[in-house]
Amino acid sequence: MKISIIRISLLFSLLISSCNENPETTALDLLDSELSQWDMHLSYRLPADYNGEIPVDSAGKPLEPFGYNNNEGNVFSVSDANGSPVLRISGEIYGCLITKNEYENYSLKMKVKWGGKKWEPRMDKLLDSGILYHSQGEMGDGYWRTWMPGQEFQIMEGHMGDYWNFSTTGIDIRAYLPEGEMMNMVASEKQPFLSVGAGGDYPGFCLRSADFESDMGEWTDLELICFGDKSLHIVNGHVVMILQNSRILKNGQAEPLTKGKIQLQSEAAEVYFKDITLQNITSIPEQYTGFFQ
Repeated sequence: MKISIIRISLLFSLLISSCNENPETTALDLLDSELSQWDMHLSYRLPADYNGEIPVDSAGKPLEPFGYNNNEGNVFSVSDANGSPVLRISGEIYGCLITKNEYENYSLKMKVKWGGKKWEPRMDKLLDSGILYHSQGEMGDGYWRTWMPGQEFQIMEGHMGDYWNFSTTGIDIRAYLPEGEMMNMVASEKQPFLSVGAGGDYPGFCLRSADFESDMGEWTDLELICFGDKSLHIVNGHVVMILQNSRILKNGQAEPLTKGKIQLQSEAAEVYFKDITLQNITSIPEQYTGFFQ
């Protein structure tokens, strides 16, 4: 009888502890061997002379994308490294992993490093991938006919943390004014917010403030913080971009874009990911609030 009472007491304590868990301190592990938190979408093997049009076959007929959850060529695979899953994205076919769920108000963390393979149309270009956040709408929107609209945290060789808009998205970024058509905006915490992308005053691309990427072959720590219409791109602990007023144009009207699915891009380069976690937050972390004042 005493043993049963002790067991019931322990069980009750565990239940109370579980109910009292703070969602802000409990991170969701997004990577497992089955990719159970993700769908996948693949579009095309794009040619070296790709021009933004839907690819066609030898008879000139438009090709159908490989589509959802068709892992052609094993583009997405997971291996075990010392008991932890490691995601490989081969990059051979343009596409992405897409979270099954939408998320808002979170800190997303992951480690990334490059493999050694590249594919057309990027054989003579930098290794490339990316995180698309607040993703909404239809797959295949925009020039590359592959992804759904969202905001991009660029993952590119030497360019970790750059920003790209997708389709009709826009945002404001603390950055230096570009001087002429041949120069890009460059992010800086010391500069005012400039409006970029759809509904903005400047094109939808901005360079990260500085290069904090790890050496080739080493893991780089990335963190994306999103709260309300604000976001931060962080590389190896360094804030490289400060963004706010995330928006999307619908029927010509700007609407807040503050939640959505997360996409990890397959973009003609072999890339590895591990330790992908998402943690809910109830505010911008205190050490970063000054960036938005």
